[in-house]
Amino acid sequence: MNTSELLTYCMSKPGAEQSVHSDWKATQIKCDGMLFAMVHDVEGRPAVSLKSTPALADLMREEHKDVFPSEHLNKSHWNTLFLDGSLKDSQIYYLVDASYQQAGTAK
Repeated sequence: MNTSELLTYCMSKPGAEQSVHSDWKATQIKCDGMLFAMVHDVEGRPAVSLKSTPALADLMREEHKDVFPSEHLNKSHWNTLFLDGSLKDSQIYYLVDASYQQAGTAK
């Protein structure tokens, strides 16, 4: 998956809005003011940070070498994953959907 495909998918979510966080050099995707995806480069590789339950965050880190705690966000809820790594596109789409749902229920 590439950054453009990911951003297109994120922006297809109802209420999705895109902005740039200049300090982190990241594109943030929010719904109703709640962050659900942050697209950025990590070590020169395309990556996305997504929110999940702490249990899913831990499971993903244990099972995938391309998933790790997010640098700038709450590490118990937020993972960063490489878009060009071992995760299948279908897994990334699932995690985007889960993050979108988490952001929607965080109100």
